[in-house]
Amino acid sequence: MKKNVFSLNDEIRSIYINPNETLLEVLRDKLGVKSPKCGCDSGDCGACTVLIDGKSVRSCLILAIEVDGSTISTLEGISKDGLSPLQKAFHEHNVFQCGYCAPGMILSATELLKKNPHPSEHDIKEAIAGNLCRCTGYIPVIEAILDFTKKD
Repeated sequence: MKKNVFSLNDEIRSIYINPNETLLEVLRDKLGVKSPKCGCDSGDCGACTVLIDGKSVRSCLILAIEVDGSTISTLEGISKDGLSPLQKAFHEHNVFQCGYCAPGMILSATELLKKNPHPSEHDIKEAIAGNLCRCTGYIPVIEAILDFTKKD
């Protein structure tokens, strides 16, 4: 076991982990963070997306030992004080039906909007391309993000 120290949703966490544990396993099973989901366990669906140092990554593909010293954000972190403005835009557009992809979509959009506050539709499609959704057809997601960019 190895001790890792990292920031998780603005709190310093220190935890012993096994070298073969994924970040997804540590977040869900050891730290109780439930927004990253295990969808495909191969990095294809985006359900396990988190932000590491501001960049969206698939937590099922990252070994937890790799995040020592990093800053990790999950949906719980960006919605500590209630729904974030981006989440409100998703809600206003009735984006999600089952909600399984919601955390990954929102975190991917969060990364995009930090880099590019006024993305084109093409930029949005590229940013969310790694997040599979079987319910929405993606149109409401794109519309919510575009609408959000018009509000600032």
